[in-house]
Amino acid sequence: MDQKRQLDNLALVAGVRSDDPAAWAALTDRYTNLLWFIARGMRLNSDDAADAIQTTWLRLVERIDTVRQPESIGSWLATTMRRECLAALRRRSRVVVSETWEDFADDADPLDDGLLRREQDSALWRAFRSLKPRCQTLLRVLLADPPPSYTEVAAALDMPLGSVGPTRQRCLTALRDVMAAGAYPFDAGMTEAGGDRR
Repeated sequence: MDQKRQLDNLALVAGVRSDDPAAWAALTDRYTNLLWFIARGMRLNSDDAADAIQTTWLRLVERIDTVRQPESIGSWLATTMRRECLAALRRRSRVVVSETWEDFADDADPLDDGLLRREQDSALWRAFRSLKPRCQTLLRVLLADPPPSYTEVAAALDMPLGSVGPTRQRCLTALRDVMAAGAYPFDAGMTEAGGDRR
């Protein structure tokens, strides 16, 4: 985690501890997307994901004065969220397949462009779903906005910090290979971030 983010986190946690609503709003704005991506990566449905996120924030409120490394609050939240997701999965008899966004078209595009984009998105999601679950989860978490630090990703996915970058590269390479090998209408324009952020 970079120095500026650590200092920002220290200030935000100090603000939350002193009941500053602006600090709470800034902290939740910074990390709620990451929590959603962790939940989606662990294949929680929308209701279970929302419950796990709400519980994670509740845990923070309950334990805000005992957080030992406030500069690493993102890692704390990611770890807590992962535990809440696992608890939600244990409560269910089976894992629910996450919803996809491949049917969402851009209404502002002309008809042909919208159709082409939907076909491209569909091909990308089909290729994405053919990846190993670990790759799917990692790439989903890395697509959070704002992007999480590798420290936060490592905490969220319970993986060594040093393996996040190399695993990401292997997953993106595997995704490109699947796209190149398939008869997909979309095999170019893949970015280092893993394609279209949705």
